[in-house]
Amino acid sequence: MIKFFVAPDAVCGADIYLDKPEDIRHLTRVLRAKIGDAVVISDGMDWEYETEIAGIDADCVRLRILDKQKFATEPRVRVSLYQGIPKASKMEVIIQKAVEMGVDTIIPTFMERTVVVDKGQFGKKLSRWQKISDEAVKQCKRGMIPEVRAPLLFAEVLKELAADYDLIICPYENEENRTMKDCLREFAMQEKQVDSNGKAPKIAVLIGPEGGFSEKEIEKLKETPDGTVQLVSLGKTILRTETAGLAALAMIIYEMEL
Repeated sequence: MIKFFVAPDAVCGADIYLDKPEDIRHLTRVLRAKIGDAVVISDGMDWEYETEIAGIDADCVRLRILDKQKFATEPRVRVSLYQGIPKASKMEVIIQKAVEMGVDTIIPTFMERTVVVDKGQFGKKLSRWQKISDEAVKQCKRGMIPEVRAPLLFAEVLKELAADYDLIICPYENEENRTMKDCLREFAMQEKQVDSNGKAPKIAVLIGPEGGFSEKEIEKLKETPDGTVQLVSLGKTILRTETAGLAALAMIIYEMEL
């Protein structure tokens, strides 16, 4: 059964109002839905609703709520992926697969070795990237849509990392002493010992573009207070930028969720 997403304020008492033109068109013209058909709705925040179509108009579909429940498909851990912007269409693949893996937020990042130049096209790209995230969510039946944020400079990322992450991981091909597994298992043990009041742990993952991080960027990361950024190895081989982030996400889900 296909799932549609609405803003929380679209839920009005016993009804939900679907008013996005593309959703109405897909529901009525592509799926040929009619009065009484079942539809699953997510508010993108906490709740998933089982509904049935109660009314169809040109600019709105009214859905009657039959049942609701808390999301059961979202990871407990919230992961933000700071991805060095790659060439061509690689970013689209990264976004699609990262959403399937359970990422919370994706932040495209300009780094020293980023080849892509902003020529005023990132407004269109950002819209395209967010649409890919939206479509991936529907395919994998997640309960919320990960945001693809506007690109940041590396210096802006450094300031942001100091804010509110519980763990910051940077896979680095020249790191020989500390593995991703070591880092995650230590963090998981700390999480068990600390009463977090049910608060979801927040993890940031930094991935370099083609060519990896520059030595200057690595030095900046090492200078963060109290070793905030953990440099880790993902294994004996060097992974492509479109592979490294997904490998890191898979390891996080395995260690923290399964």
